[in-house]
Amino acid sequence: MSKVRITAIRRTEYPDLMAQYENPIEHACEVQIGQEWISSDGVKPNGMCNAAWYSMRPFVESLARGKGNFYDGWMKNPMSAMISCNDGFRPVSYHIELIED
Repeated sequence: MSKVRITAIRRTEYPDLMAQYENPIEHACEVQIGQEWISSDGVKPNGMCNAAWYSMRPFVESLARGKGNFYDGWMKNPMSAMISCNDGFRPVSYHIELIED
């Protein structure tokens, strides 16, 4: 299996949804734009948010096994994907890509 680079690309917040539905929390996501992780053999990298990992795990595992071209040509680079975490209040978008050895 191969390595996959995971890069935080964009953060978004929806204050209107937070005000309407979310219980106030003290500690929200600390991911920074440009932050990177490397997954070896499809394993969750240290420091990766669990919620984000659950969203991207199937894609990372497929890329690590050399399988890509998700949804028949969705991405310009077929050995990559753009995945967002499942936080409906402050989602982070991640670019994941196979690293050529």
